[in-house]
Amino acid sequence: MEATTSSISPATDDGPSTSSTMSSGGPSRSPEVVWSENTPELVHQQSSMSYRVRHPQRRMPSSAVIEDPPADDSLSCVIVILTFWFFVSMTLIMGIFGSENLQVGPCSSILLRPNPLFVHTLKVETSKSMNVAPVLYGLYKTPPLDITKMWSESVNTSIKTESHKEWIYFLNKGSQINISYNIESSSSLLLIVAKGIEGLAGWLEDPSYPDSSLSWNVIHGSGSIRQDISRSYDYYVAVGNLNTEEVEVKLNFSIKSSMHDIEDSYYKCNLTRGWCNLKIPFPGGIAALLTTPGPIEGTGSNRGAVKLSYEPRWMTYFLGIGGLTSIMLWTFNYLNRVRRNMEDTAENQSGDLGPERAPLLSQKDDEVSSLGSSYDSGSQNDEETQEDLEEGCRRLCVICFDAPKDCFFIPCGHCASCFTCGIRIAEAAGTCPICRRKMKKVRRIYTV
Repeated sequence: MEATTSSISPATDDGPSTSSTMSSGGPSRSPEVVWSENTPELVHQQSSMSYRVRHPQRRMPSSAVIEDPPADDSLSCVIVILTFWFFVSMTLIMGIFGSENLQVGPCSSILLRPNPLFVHTLKVETSKSMNVAPVLYGLYKTPPLDITKMWSESVNTSIKTESHKEWIYFLNKGSQINISYNIESSSSLLLIVAKGIEGLAGWLEDPSYPDSSLSWNVIHGSGSIRQDISRSYDYYVAVGNLNTEEVEVKLNFSIKSSMHDIEDSYYKCNLTRGWCNLKIPFPGGIAALLTTPGPIEGTGSNRGAVKLSYEPRWMTYFLGIGGLTSIMLWTFNYLNRVRRNMEDTAENQSGDLGPERAPLLSQKDDEVSSLGSSYDSGSQNDEETQEDLEEGCRRLCVICFDAPKDCFFIPCGHCASCFTCGIRIAEAAGTCPICRRKMKKVRRIYTV
C-alpha cells in the first residue's frame, strides 16, 4: 500500500480541518480527526499516514515588540529624579542659602554677594542688644576697599580664674590691630587673636597650644601686640586666665579698618526698625553692603548679632526639576534603544550561525516528520500512535496549532506559542494565554 500525503491546517477558529490526496496507485482512506467534548485532546483514528504542514510565515524581529520603554520604568525614573531634586533643593534652601547669624562689631564693612540664580530677596534683621543700628546698602557692582578709618577703644576688665573674655571685630583685607595691655599684678595672662569662631573654639580646647590661633601671646606687665589682616573675616581678640587667682587687665585697641566705598550705592536702609529687605535682580545680581558705626562715647559696646535670611527664587527650582527630568528621560530612552539594538544584533548573529546553532523546534518539517515516523510505526501499535500524536500536539503552538513552541514571554516566562503568534499578541498589548499577565516582550528560544 502506497503512502498517502495529507496536510493539516487551521481553517477556522473552531478547530482543525483535514484534507487528503490520492496517489496514482489507488484510493486511500482519509484520516478522521474528531474533537472530544470532554477533553481537548486530538484523537487520530487512522494510522500509517505521514503529514506535511505548511511552514510558518517570516517572523518579525523581537525589537518590534516594544518600541517605547515600559511605562512603569519611566514612572520609576521620574520618581527618582523628583526625589533627588527635592533633596538638592532642600540642601540649597536650608543649607547653603539658609539663614545665618553674623556677629558684628564696631566699624564693620561686610560685603554680601547672594547668588541671583537661587536668591530672590535678602532680608537682614538686627538684635536688640546693639545700641546703634547697622545700615544696609545696595550696589550694582562690587565697591572698592579704598577707605581707611582709624578708631580705638579701651577696656578695663577683670579675668576670673580658669576663664576668658573675648571681643569680636569684622576686619577686611589690609586692616591692622594694635593691642596695648597693662597688668598691675605679677600674674601673666594669655592673649590671642583668632580667625573666626573655629579658631576661638580651637584655642579654648587647648589654651596652652600656640598654633591653635592666629596670634598666641603670654602677657605680663605692660606691652603691645600688632597683627596684620590678610583676609576679610571676623576676628576674635581673647584674654584667658590660667592662674589660681583673678587678674585685672587694661586693654587699648587701636584699629586701622579698610572699608568699602558706598558712594555709588542705589539703596540704603537703616535697621532702626529691626529689619530690611533687598531684592536681588536676575541675572546680573547686586552687591549688598552691611556697615556698622564706630564706638560712640556713652553708648557702650556696639556689638551684636545680625540675622541674614535668603528668600529662594522658586522659578529656578521648578525649571531645574523640569530640565533635569527631561534630560534624564532622554538619557533613559537613549540607553534603552541602545540596549535593544545590542540585543537584536546578538539575536541576528546567533541566527546566522547555521548548523552550529539551530532553533529549537523551528522547522516544522522536522517536527512533522518525527510525528510521521511515529505514525508509521503506529501501524503496528495504535496505542503508541495516539500517545505520540498527543505528545506532538503538546509541543505545538496553543494559538495556531501549526508551528512549534519556540518563544517565551517576559516577564512571566511562560512558553505557550510560536514566535509569530507571540509577536501578534504583544503588538496588540495582549496577555499571556496561560497566566493572563500583561506581556512586555517576546524572546525566541534557541538551542545548541
